[in-house]
Amino acid sequence: MITRRNSLRRSLLAALGLGTLVMALPAHSADEPLVIYNAQHVSLTRAWTEAFTRETGIKTIVRDGGDYEIANQIIQEGAASPADIFLTENSPAMALVDKSNLLAPLDPATLAQVPAAFRPGNGHWTGIAARSTVFAYRKTKLPREALPKSIMDLADPAWKGRIGAAPAGADFQAIVGAVLQLKGEEATAAWLKGLKANLVPFRGNSVAMKATNDGEIEGSVIYHYYFFGDMSKGGENSEKLGLHYFRNQDPGAFVSVSGGGILASSKRQAQAQTFMKWLTGKGGQDILRTGSSYEYAVGEGAASNRNLVKMADLQAPKVDMSQINSVKVQQLMQQAGFL
Repeated sequence: MITRRNSLRRSLLAALGLGTLVMALPAHSADEPLVIYNAQHVSLTRAWTEAFTRETGIKTIVRDGGDYEIANQIIQEGAASPADIFLTENSPAMALVDKSNLLAPLDPATLAQVPAAFRPGNGHWTGIAARSTVFAYRKTKLPREALPKSIMDLADPAWKGRIGAAPAGADFQAIVGAVLQLKGEEATAAWLKGLKANLVPFRGNSVAMKATNDGEIEGSVIYHYYFFGDMSKGGENSEKLGLHYFRNQDPGAFVSVSGGGILASSKRQAQAQTFMKWLTGKGGQDILRTGSSYEYAVGEGAASNRNLVKMADLQAPKVDMSQINSVKVQQLMQQAGFL
């Protein structure tokens, strides 16, 4: 029998585009799968969830979307959300949900598996993987001695029409958030103004990388794993590229952290805590080392894929990922004409 409470819950979620999921999960029980709202790469999360189910017997249902798309959906759903877990590509979306007081504290044993640099101090969520900002460049068009010393240099008029990125995406907005935290609002606004005049916009990091490889532009700001992933498949869109790591604590050396958290409204808290402990432990972190995602492992003592530059050698700046101001970032990008 459908109760009035369940009927209202179905109506709300159907309005948010979750009707199919709700039909599969009319109510929570110990036998039902964990519902994961996933903004991480689909293939990586599938590898995680399949291995987790094999090892624990706990089943999952995954609903995919973008960082801010899902974050805003969770905020709209509030306590009525059918989600148990939220996974992100970048930290600002997770911080947005946390600031709405919708996340449950993680078990101390889970937090202990991740260094403090990769998780917020309040313990409501944690880093699960990481990616480095890089400047991919066409080697025949841009010699190494001509590479920018800092990501801030890309606002110089000398770069007009020569560089690209995917400014509308959450990936690039996380990088802008790091610039804002490190350089302040005035410098960030000036940098964005210069970038707007110089940058060729693309719909996604992969597209920007391909355009660089094809010689349409000389360089592009992307995350490192797009290059390594393409090279592992033959390098069709990356074989003519080099990767420039800004290092020296430059904003362009920013390491963005993917987050994982448990919804406070979850009716399967114990199983969700089991998943997060597994994800940040050997099971989840080994998949980053041996799989095809080419993202960095963040677990205590966990090794990343051997093809990657070592995390310590990235010389990343210290950025408080829980304090990246996504609202101010979007305001500044709107003022600059990016959004």
